[in-house]
Amino acid sequence: MLLFAQFIFPVTSEPIVGGAVLVRDGKIVDVGSADMLKLRYPDEESIDFGAAALMPGLVDLHTRLDQAVMRGLINDEPFAKWVVSCAEYTSRLEAPDLYESAILGGLDALSSGITTVADSTVSSATCRAMQELGLRGVAYRQVAAMDKQRIDYAMRAAENDIAKWQAKVDPDRIKIGISPGAVYFNHPAVFGRVSEFATREDLPVAMRLAGSREEFNFVMYGSSMFSVHTMHNAARGYVEIPPWLPTGVTPVRYALNWGAFESPNVMMVHAVHVNDDDIQKMRAYDVSVCVCPRANAQLGRGTAPLGDFLQAGLRVGFGTDSPAATDSTDMISETRMCMLIQRATDRRLFLESAKVLELATLGGARALKMDDAIGSIDIGKRADLIAVDMSSSHHSAGIDPVSTVVNTCSASDVIMTMVDGKVLYEKNRWNVDVEVAKNIARVIEIRSKLRK
Repeated sequence: MLLFAQFIFPVTSEPIVGGAVLVRDGKIVDVGSADMLKLRYPDEESIDFGAAALMPGLVDLHTRLDQAVMRGLINDEPFAKWVVSCAEYTSRLEAPDLYESAILGGLDALSSGITTVADSTVSSATCRAMQELGLRGVAYRQVAAMDKQRIDYAMRAAENDIAKWQAKVDPDRIKIGISPGAVYFNHPAVFGRVSEFATREDLPVAMRLAGSREEFNFVMYGSSMFSVHTMHNAARGYVEIPPWLPTGVTPVRYALNWGAFESPNVMMVHAVHVNDDDIQKMRAYDVSVCVCPRANAQLGRGTAPLGDFLQAGLRVGFGTDSPAATDSTDMISETRMCMLIQRATDRRLFLESAKVLELATLGGARALKMDDAIGSIDIGKRADLIAVDMSSSHHSAGIDPVSTVVNTCSASDVIMTMVDGKVLYEKNRWNVDVEVAKNIARVIEIRSKLRK
């Protein structure tokens, strides 16, 4: 199949004006000018997207598909209140609700041009949704135990789930990983146990770390909303003796001291409250980073030092975070938000449009160690592609098409999403193995239940 568009964004090279991409058997076979590829493949079936940009699918390094049903339910709350409200709503969701929510989240992702997702969850719903919708990605099984006596049980449960999930997905498209829960829900020994298991089974690891001032104060000073006086919180589980004392170190140093970075494929999510020494340790252990600019701004968590990460040579990409935090799954808006925040707060690095687009595609692929297969339009890579409309009146008439997409487009401008050479979404039409109308009806019921 030949795909034509006014612009092709390979990411690894300059945009092609009036270009085309040849896709066969789920892979990119050829890339070049439209005229040249027409001559080479005169009998090939073709689709012309017209005044659009054809580019690699976006890579969302941190989301919670099974929380999509909660978007818009928690408004204008800072992180400390939001996390409590989010836990309360989540506790009301039963297994079928989580599945319908994960389907909704996956549909949102595809319609906004996201072809690869990384999701940390306890439920199998996300894994099922990714498989059925045709998404690529990593489903991290989250594990947490505040009581040291319950770590063995928590790890066994996680290991059993991981084996079940692996048996139910296409391993060429979906990887299963493991994720230690947040430090304020975990005994520190969990970090080491997760690293040991991940190393033994060759699993990727994702951990939310250094994401808020409350977490920083909890680790450093033993204070904030997560301190020992809240041990009665049901989300923590039973704790006979509160195990927490102030450590006097940063969250990164704390996790490092307990072996959190010992496995070979670790990604840190958020990394807002880090210092220079933390970043050097992250570099030494080859830890990749997911920054979530919109969610961090929405919840008042702060700004990740992206410039420092890039200067240190870390593998960096973007995540949209929970839909319950940002109310939408829009990676194009995420790139723009990140670019503007970094320009406003870090005068040492003027972040350009081409760089943030790279971070949203190839950068995310590198963070997941998938850049050999996805993230750019190069011959031999998987055909994970999207088309973004550039014909509407709100698009700027600039001479730089990449800047036009980053500065003026959004999820609503995505007109095609393809994974492994299969078109899963076209404007107002789905090509997925789920009943979309039925899902929407169920989501409406679930949201009504949550509002009550």
